[in-house]
Amino acid sequence: MKLTKRQKENSKIDVSKEYGIAEAVELLKKAKTAKFDESVDIAVRLGVDPKHADQVVRGTVSLPNGTGKSVKVLVIAKNPDKQEEAKAAGADHAGFDDYLKQIAEGWTDIDVIIATPDSMMELGKIAKILGPRGLMPNPKSGTVTMDVGTAVKEVKAGKIDFRVDKTGIVHSIIGKISFDNGKLKENIVTFLNTIIRLKPAAAKGTYIKSITLSSTMGPGIKIDRALNDMKAAA
Repeated sequence: MKLTKRQKENSKIDVSKEYGIAEAVELLKKAKTAKFDESVDIAVRLGVDPKHADQVVRGTVSLPNGTGKSVKVLVIAKNPDKQEEAKAAGADHAGFDDYLKQIAEGWTDIDVIIATPDSMMELGKIAKILGPRGLMPNPKSGTVTMDVGTAVKEVKAGKIDFRVDKTGIVHSIIGKISFDNGKLKENIVTFLNTIIRLKPAAAKGTYIKSITLSSTMGPGIKIDRALNDMKAAA
């Protein structure tokens, strides 16, 4: 049987081996055969038990080279001046009553919601819609703030919010396959440094159990957990 280009490149990847960041990025790019610009994702399995509040790993990180993804941002603010500030900063939508009503009726064609603190009571009434979709604003992620202009610019520039799931894994987009190797490596290093910095005091044993890099259509490539080339990759 004749192997496709993707199958030939994938066969060069040792699924049992952990690669350095630089080599993993190079292998991922060589395995690319899709005609569209695939997203590059990272999955970090942590030695934490998310059932315990003191072991939940959650945070934000501003990727130095962005995600390459166009992010739709909605700003919920009572004050018309704040709505204008949001629009001037690049928000796709900004308002109050009209958007609350649309969301209550099922509209969620947005990626991030930023809200002013005085809007949270009303947003709480539709939390059952927003929560499961990961859209509920949260002060810890910087999406509840009076400085809506800065918040919008940060999200548009590549600031992402992440949280460990119930299986102990943190998933995140880390860029696009079209990014040059150096930019992808820089984003990966920045993300992993943030995960390391957020290690809960209550976490015992091995903190980072595995790191896997993948593209939308590509194979999963394991990254060396010792992260020996973190400095070199930066």
